[in-house]
This record gives sequence, structure tokens and C-alpha cells, in this order.
Amino acid sequence: MTYLQPLDQQFQHGFEAVSTDPAVIRTAFGRFPSGIAALSALVDGAPVGIVASSFSVGASFDPPLVMFSVQNSSTTWPTLRRHGRIGVSVLGSEHAQLCYQLASRSGDRFAGVPVVATDEGALFIDGSALWLDCEILSETAAGDHHIVLLEVKALKVEADQEPLIYHGATFRQLAS
Repeated sequence: MTYLQPLDQQFQHGFEAVSTDPAVIRTAFGRFPSGIAALSALVDGAPVGIVASSFSVGASFDPPLVMFSVQNSSTTWPTLRRHGRIGVSVLGSEHAQLCYQLASRSGDRFAGVPVVATDEGALFIDGSALWLDCEILSETAAGDHHIVLLEVKALKVEADQEPLIYHGATFRQLAS
């Protein structure tokens, strides 16, 4: 039995050539549901953070590693990466509006946001489903993004808090 068909036959079965339009790619990749993570730290005493739907757990269990990707055009990541110690908050199901605020390109992203900081400066969003206190292990260039590997140094699980889910360009909650 052959599982893979020649490429010309695949196109006959509804496959399309990969578009050069980033919006088409973004829509296609949006078919995969993901959690949303805020990656934050206190840098020179001020909160700095980014939001990532590309966050992934379980890159390794020994040592515990997680990863995410960040756009090369990010103006916040160069400031955040300087710190080294980063708080990862897997946002909770009630954080949809907060996610928009944290992802904003203008204004004070952390205005009115309840946060908790460690002595090392990792910053966490209160009400999140999971907190991971991480150190940057490596960065790898990957197209128009960088893949960042983080080593988990400490964690806190909120078993009663469900994560916020991003799917099909909208926020969703897990069904009960």
C-alpha cells in the first residue's frame, strides 16, 4: 500500500501550492488550536512583555524545556531577551481582553494588569492557568521568526483555571 501519492496527484485531490501571501498562511496555520502565553519580565524596574500563540510545552522533559517563536520585526523581544529570566503565563480562559491589551503596539500594556514578580524579575499574570519561571537557553533563526528555547526553573499550576484557546482567528474556551 502506498501512502504518499506523487505531487501532481496530490494537487488533483485539493492540495494547493503554498501561497506567498502571509494572510493566507496565517489563516491556514490558524486551523491549529493553541494556548496563548504572555512572556514577561521586569526590565530596569518596568514590566516588559510579549504574547505568543506559538508557545509549545514538552520540547523536553529532562531538562524541562518549552519553546515559542517571535517575529524578527518585534521591537519588544530585544528588550525582553536582555533580561534572561522570563515569566511565562499561559493565559486563563477569562483573559481574552487582557490578551489584546498585552499584544497592543501602543500604550501601557500592563496598565491595571495584576502581576506577580519573582526576586529574579520574572513577571507573571495573575489568574493564568500555568506559570513557568524560565531562562533563555537558545535562539535559532527560522525564516521571518526566531525560535526561542527556554529552560523551566520553577512552575506553578492553577488546576482550577482553564487556558485561553486561540483557533480560527478568535479566542475560545475549552468545552466542559
